[in-house]
Amino acid sequence: MLIAITHFKILISKDIVHFNTISSCIDYLLLRTPMSDNELSSFLCQLIQSGFPKEKIIIHTSTKLLESFRLTAIHFRENDPTALTYKKEHPDISVSMSAHSPESVKKAQDNHLDFVLYGHIFESSSKKFLPPRTHQEVRDALSYDIPVIALGGINLTTINQLPTGFSGISAISAFMDASPNQITRLKEKGQILNLM
Repeated sequence: MLIAITHFKILISKDIVHFNTISSCIDYLLLRTPMSDNELSSFLCQLIQSGFPKEKIIIHTSTKLLESFRLTAIHFRENDPTALTYKKEHPDISVSMSAHSPESVKKAQDNHLDFVLYGHIFESSSKKFLPPRTHQEVRDALSYDIPVIALGGINLTTINQLPTGFSGISAISAFMDASPNQITRLKEKGQILNLM
């Protein structure tokens, strides 16, 4: 599974062009922005009208937008209680959560979430002063029976160092600052490593 995460910024029409360019190379696009629901609603209208596949959109936190656009996937911050209650009330919706500890992965599994984004695995520009997860933390996180998607510092070089057991990768720069060709190469490396 390949999950492209947007840069944390106001999304514009130029982003729509890029998202459509990479849509065939990714499984999901996680919209994580500082935009208000009204601003993001307007952007979603444009994105969907442009032909971006609705089933590939993961909305971040806003159940209101998820429901009004009839999307099928939503992502929450680590330990957000809404993730747990929303999945219980809407078992047909794909609900995921960020996880930064094995305990959070277990909590997501116990509450029947669909997957977790776990990290950060490698040094990352978005987490400059935080150390990556330890080898033991990664092993412990991967021991649970829930798909664990690797997050943080993943690129064409670091993907070769990913421990086995992940169900996919998620990233910002590796998708937002890359061409479809580079993403295809990343996907091929992931398939060789049995991540897809």
